Amino acid sequence: MSQIRAFRMTGLAEGVSFLTLLCIAMPMKYFMGMPEVVRVVGAIHGGLFLLYVGLLAMLHVKQRWPVMFSLYALVASVIPFGTFVLDKYLREKEVVVNGRETSFVKREA
Repeated sequence: MSQIRAFRMTGLAEGVSFLTLLCIAMPMKYFMGMPEVVRVVGAIHGGLFLLYVGLLAMLHVKQRWPVMFSLYALVASVIPFGTFVLDKYLREKEVVVNGRETSFVKREA
């Protein structure tokens, strides 16, 4: 699996865990009195978030991503559905060249 694909998959998992935390675990805590659900889902989400940020930092350096793009990717991780929008953008921008992925290559129209 390529590094960019790993980042995309981590972003999707992080996004799902964030929505699960917000839409399922938090209501269960406050309306059903089940705070342990937030602890479990929160720990999973926290681990995925740290992995996401670590992969983002690595790709920022290795792929020479622009600083603004990396900041957008970081902000996307704290906005509900943000990582899904970012994934769509990354998928559209990936270009396979000689069997290796590169991103942010301008396509000739």
